[in-house]
Amino acid sequence: MEPIIKVSNLTAKFDSTTILSNINIEIFPKQITVILGKSGCGKTTLLKNILKLYTPSAGTVEMFGQDITKMDEESLETILQKIGMLFQNGALLNSLDIYNNIRIPLEQHTNLPDEVIDRMISAKLKLVGLENAEKMLPSELSGGMKKRAALARAMILDPNILFCDEPSAGLDPVTSANLDKLLLKLKKQLNMTLVIVTHELASIHRIADHIIFLENGKVGFSGKLAAVMQSNNSDIKNFFASGKF
Repeated sequence: MEPIIKVSNLTAKFDSTTILSNINIEIFPKQITVILGKSGCGKTTLLKNILKLYTPSAGTVEMFGQDITKMDEESLETILQKIGMLFQNGALLNSLDIYNNIRIPLEQHTNLPDEVIDRMISAKLKLVGLENAEKMLPSELSGGMKKRAALARAMILDPNILFCDEPSAGLDPVTSANLDKLLLKLKKQLNMTLVIVTHELASIHRIADHIIFLENGKVGFSGKLAAVMQSNNSDIKNFFASGKF
């Protein structure tokens, strides 16, 4: 199986500080890959380099077989339309109702008529269990509902890859578990590839197909969840020993 994302020899620096050093990872289609590690290990920095929100100091990022680090803006835009992003805080605009929040990517990237847009938004809201929330403001939603609304927006262009940055952050255990079930449902129903940054141990055990463990800005482990649980790496063992299941 060919990777859908391949990161080779990636180094990321801020000023003179090296955050990531010589990162080599592969992410495969139709799997949930979880990027984890202690706070400050470079998880979100890696995600932002993969998305070209940051430009790496060295190395390459291939997505769909193309090196996005060398792309011009027009070519990159074509690639970015194939991905969705669920931000940690949802990033919904408080001044817009849920319908118009979800409509934003469609207005930016398509010329679809209103009736088609209406059907697409209704379908995505139904998929995440928010059929009756179109006219609600973000302030009227619970934390879990906000995450699901943001997820509907991230999926509105039917992306091949969905990136999630700490999707369970700030959620209670029951709501977090329900969100994990939804992510698993999306993977199965839509054959979607998911890349998730998290430190939530319960979520990792529920959803992960593949683990990328970062330590001190380097890849400490990359492999299946069952294999990482057998690792003798002290940092990995301490990380997984810090929670109860």
